[in-house]
Amino acid sequence: MDKFIQLHILTSFPPANLNRDDLGRPKTAKMGGVDRLRISSQSLKRAWRTSTVFQTALSGHIGDRTKNLGHRVYNKFVEKGIEEQKAKEWAQKIAGCFGKLKSADPKNASAHKELEIEQLAHISPEEWDAVYKLCDTLISQKRPPKDDELNLLRIPESAADIALFGRMLTKDTLNRNITKYGQEASCQVAHAISVHPVVIEDDYFTAVDDLNTGEEDVGAGHIDEAGFASALFYIYVCIDREQLVENLGGNTELANKTLGALLEAALTVSPTGKQNSFASRAYASYVLVEKGSIQPRSLSVAFLKPIRGENYGEDAYKALENTYKRIDEAYEIDAKTIKRRILNAFTGEGKLSELVKFIQE
Repeated sequence: MDKFIQLHILTSFPPANLNRDDLGRPKTAKMGGVDRLRISSQSLKRAWRTSTVFQTALSGHIGDRTKNLGHRVYNKFVEKGIEEQKAKEWAQKIAGCFGKLKSADPKNASAHKELEIEQLAHISPEEWDAVYKLCDTLISQKRPPKDDELNLLRIPESAADIALFGRMLTKDTLNRNITKYGQEASCQVAHAISVHPVVIEDDYFTAVDDLNTGEEDVGAGHIDEAGFASALFYIYVCIDREQLVENLGGNTELANKTLGALLEAALTVSPTGKQNSFASRAYASYVLVEKGSIQPRSLSVAFLKPIRGENYGEDAYKALENTYKRIDEAYEIDAKTIKRRILNAFTGEGKLSELVKFIQE
């Protein structure tokens, strides 16, 4: 089995603000002495795992990343006639299995902050089943949960998103060590970065009040500005296929489905930031897929010297291809130890179905 699968992706987005910083402007990074546009790996991973592509392909094998499990359980109890105070206490015990809970908010008791897990918990389908089964038992018997019934954590062997991106658990509200239920990520995603220099521009805009007749006030109903930029991004993804299969309990069929869904999502799904304002959706224009057992490496060095000129697309994919060939030569990498396939929408070379088959073989 080829241990590592690497994706080198070039995707061009028109004017957009896909991933914002604390000031609401597009994220950037300095590389090669110039400012580049950046999309965080967290933004990319969330867009992919919550996409219709991913959800449809892996229906029944997707977890939920949330801090609000306690609220959901509390509402279920109340809807079934459990008195509110008891419902809150029972829900706290159940939610506390997945992490330490927040303190109550004395200024807003109705918010029930004490039902929330402090850190987002990635909850697998098996764990949701265990939670709801216990809830049904408690409702039917009208009693609180027993300590031995609160072993709700499971090894998440059917959650494809957890198998890919991992989860970290430390201690629950009973101070038990729950690290054994964590999972090492089998997929690493780099921050996407533009292959060329970028200048963030400001979009000054106004909105008109439809019911303003203009008799007294002829000005705009709203005035604001928003930052944006356009760029051709290099996106790098590395998957440890052996770790993925192990995370999924040895289920190679599910692992292959997961690989196919991830590949399609990475090539066709855009981050959701400001999409209603910019409609900046795009498919990848170029993809280099590599698989083998040698140590993985990003090809971002191809863009240490920023791409300039008027033909970013062609210059970028040629830079990628020249870089991997030179690395092969420098490190004396035998062509037999690493296999490659390409999809190039600039030249019409390759097909998505061929890439999916290639990584699943």
